[in-house]
Amino acid sequence: MENLILGKKRGKYFNAGSGDVTATYQMPKEEKANFEKFDVMYRSLCAILYNFAPLSGHPGGSISSGRFVQNLIYNELAYTLSQPHDNKADIISYAAGHKALGLYAMWALRNECVAQSNPKLLAKEIKDQMRLEDLLGFRRNKITPTKYFKQFNSKPLGGHPEPLVPFVKTSTGASGVGMGSAIGMGFGAADAYHKNTPMVHIVEGEGGLTAGRCSEAIAMAATANLDNVVVHLDWNQASIDSNNVTSDGSKPGDYVQWTPVELFYINDWNVVFVPEGHNYEQIYAAQKLAFNIKNGQPTAIVYRTVKGWKYGLEGKSSHGSGHKFCSPEFYHTLQEFETVFGVKMPHFCGEQNAQGVEDCFWNCLEAFRAALKAHPDVAEFISAKVADGAERLKLKNPVASPWLGNVEKIYKYDYKAPPKEFVFEPGKGYTLRGALGDVLGYLNKDTGGTILVGSADLYGSTNAGNVSKPFPAGFYSKVSNPESRTVADGGICEDALNAVATGISAYGSHLGLAASYAAFASFGHVAMRLHAIGQESKHDAFGEPLNTVIMFNGHAGVPTGEDGPTHADPQSLQLLQQNFPKGLAICLTPFEVDEVWPLVTYALNKRPAVLAPFVIRPSDKFIDRAALNFGPAESAVQGIYKLYGDGKKSDGDIIIQGSGVARIFVEGVLPKLQEKGLKVNVYYVTSRELFDLLDDAKKEEILPFAIRQRAMAITDFTLPTIADLLCSDIGKKHAIWPHKNGKYLGSGKPATLYKEAGLDAEGQISAILSYISEIK
Repeated sequence: MENLILGKKRGKYFNAGSGDVTATYQMPKEEKANFEKFDVMYRSLCAILYNFAPLSGHPGGSISSGRFVQNLIYNELAYTLSQPHDNKADIISYAAGHKALGLYAMWALRNECVAQSNPKLLAKEIKDQMRLEDLLGFRRNKITPTKYFKQFNSKPLGGHPEPLVPFVKTSTGASGVGMGSAIGMGFGAADAYHKNTPMVHIVEGEGGLTAGRCSEAIAMAATANLDNVVVHLDWNQASIDSNNVTSDGSKPGDYVQWTPVELFYINDWNVVFVPEGHNYEQIYAAQKLAFNIKNGQPTAIVYRTVKGWKYGLEGKSSHGSGHKFCSPEFYHTLQEFETVFGVKMPHFCGEQNAQGVEDCFWNCLEAFRAALKAHPDVAEFISAKVADGAERLKLKNPVASPWLGNVEKIYKYDYKAPPKEFVFEPGKGYTLRGALGDVLGYLNKDTGGTILVGSADLYGSTNAGNVSKPFPAGFYSKVSNPESRTVADGGICEDALNAVATGISAYGSHLGLAASYAAFASFGHVAMRLHAIGQESKHDAFGEPLNTVIMFNGHAGVPTGEDGPTHADPQSLQLLQQNFPKGLAICLTPFEVDEVWPLVTYALNKRPAVLAPFVIRPSDKFIDRAALNFGPAESAVQGIYKLYGDGKKSDGDIIIQGSGVARIFVEGVLPKLQEKGLKVNVYYVTSRELFDLLDDAKKEEILPFAIRQRAMAITDFTLPTIADLLCSDIGKKHAIWPHKNGKYLGSGKPATLYKEAGLDAEGQISAILSYISEIK
């Protein structure tokens, strides 16, 4: 019965509290003593960071995760401290982004120990280090005016991790996205190095696991046999509102009825349970055991901990809060540090303004520096461990996968020179989704498989499968099918799929692609936003170019009408278009299939963090541009181009966005207007972001302000996606869009829905004639 309920599992379960495990993997006693001393310093620094933020951050989870992160960094991780951008190195990703306080404290203490004991191990440039001085920037903005922040050029450390911090590859912490993005980095590392693969270690808490996208991502990792992924689960049972988040095996949880052990095991992960999560011997044994499991499955090490351990506040009371500013309770948390290191921490005695707080903050940080100088054994121990990490990486020597090409090539194609495959025959039927899949498939094949493709059980339907078609069939498996480019995304799992795609791109050897109906773009919005934040942070801090993730929005808008308003969504573009800082995201809304090659390659050349094409479902006959005197396809890269007309004085000017309404206009409206002897200028919007990247003179040349002062618009999407191009009340009054009638559309064939919306040929002509009549 048990096997029937659980099914066949490849993953194994171990209890690190058993005598056999700890006897097999014994931590040297002298190491334990050194770690105990180091941990006193770490916990005290966590308390100080919260106090001088002031009173901002998450001390509890930072403290409860400290010991297992220490052992991981100093006894297991393969990395070189001076080379934080080396993709061969193992990765730690704080999916639990609220533990950023702990990450910063851990990184800064490591840097200080090495600086005092063996400075040649440090990175040469300050930007590649995480110093004690940088802690002055915790939860502070880059425009902070205080003395020491400016003097030391401290890093503005966000409330959740960002890649301006060395060894941090992506932004994390929002509603479970960090788990998916870290697993995405696991995909990237597994595919880039097929032997001695870099490990991806994910620090998370049980509260973070309750986000549905975490379960989806966990399933994906097991299915793909990502044995280079290890989750380190800080099971302290405390979140913002609960001290009983999950079931503990004996009583129900407030939020979920699984234990973390059950969640990972049911998803076919190896699980190593650490009943005493602050016990160095058990932590050491658990990690040694975990890294010696060789069954092709990912592993979760579940540490049973106490949130806020030895902080004076435990459980949910230490989740996002702590002791009052410079209170007796705060100073009590520092007594152990004072006793062990024989120092007296300075007490706040200034004026409680920004500079007064910083003065005392810096004095406290200098006390840590003085304590390490007075106890050089700690710094020597840590710096020796850092040197060991570099030696581990040297011995490991990950081997590059022979099948993976050069990702940089994908950003360098000539948009004016489409391959013969993308020269289309007038009158023959094509689909935009098919053309998009084929163009991306061509780029994938030509660059040696640098796009890893995920689709929400819709590879054939969206044509996203075309992107991975040139490669081995079947889903990607690190063990049995490593050359496939098709990721099994757990089924209908847009949430995790988008998060994983961002992690694939963030790793840097690939572009991740997430495909679904455009109607479900909202599922990916948070992950895409975090990716853009992370890429901007990385670029600003290190000058590195952005890595693009592709959000393939298939079946966009009204032409998906047979599925009804739940799937035929005109609102999706509004979620993304112009909703990111300039240049970070580019949306594409091509009209014809011959615009896909120039738009995709030109947009990739701009290297946005997010590329989001929107394409429709139906097949349509390819128009003969030359015969109709339409603008050339390569003009699409301007973002807006003149589809028809001479740009001179006309009876009316029309701006169109959306392939569906554009085709209705071309085939059913324009001929009627010509019959009536009406002269119109028609402009088509292929990408608002590409248009926005142009200088003002070029914008004026393409779409003169005089045109905008009287133009009307027709769109497949929502009015806000095009309204700012209209500079007159008359133009806005006569604009037409799917929801202008004040209701969602029903179900039916595209023609039926366009008629219901007043966007069919008859409706467009009526709106245009009314508009022309009024402007006259």
